[in-house]
Amino acid sequence: MNTANNNSPAVYIVDDDRSIRHAMELLMKSVGQPCHLFDSGDTFLKAYSPEWSGCLILDIRMPGIGGLELQNELQKRSCGLPVIFITGFGDVPMAVEAIKNGAFDFIEKPFRDQELLDRINAAIEANSQQRIALSETAVVKERLQRLTGREREVMDLVVTGKANKVIAHELGVSQRTVEIHRARVMEKMEAKSLPELVRMHLVN
Repeated sequence: MNTANNNSPAVYIVDDDRSIRHAMELLMKSVGQPCHLFDSGDTFLKAYSPEWSGCLILDIRMPGIGGLELQNELQKRSCGLPVIFITGFGDVPMAVEAIKNGAFDFIEKPFRDQELLDRINAAIEANSQQRIALSETAVVKERLQRLTGREREVMDLVVTGKANKVIAHELGVSQRTVEIHRARVMEKMEAKSLPELVRMHLVN
């Protein structure tokens, strides 16, 4: 089996059926999509890294750690990989339950290659957007740490649209003091405009 060794988006395939793993590997290679294969939930968990991005293709029925059990364990580890379950006809109720528990999608056997690829692409895009959002949140939080208590108070009032003189009255300081704090907030938050500052405040 393959093991992941970089942070580029990849498809992680967990299935105890060797023929299915091989078929999926060929499909991924045909479209230039990096993939990594695991023959059980145990081997996947031993190799798993929180840094991985992309999506996880997971057979719902496997010896040892089954698909649903693996999904639950990954949730405990705050895994951000979208999960696409592969199910047989009789597994659909289980797959629906998995969706309710946070799985991205499920696909029934037998499935068309393009159908699987479409869902994989959607899952990878969703994971990419999620990682961007988390990265932006981390950046905003880091910038917020630069603010003094008073600067944070000014920021909280500025983003509501209040004028400097109104903020000055509410905080019991001069308008000039508010203007200085406001300028420092914009500088420390690296915001080029009030709308950008408001978006940062929403992210936080």
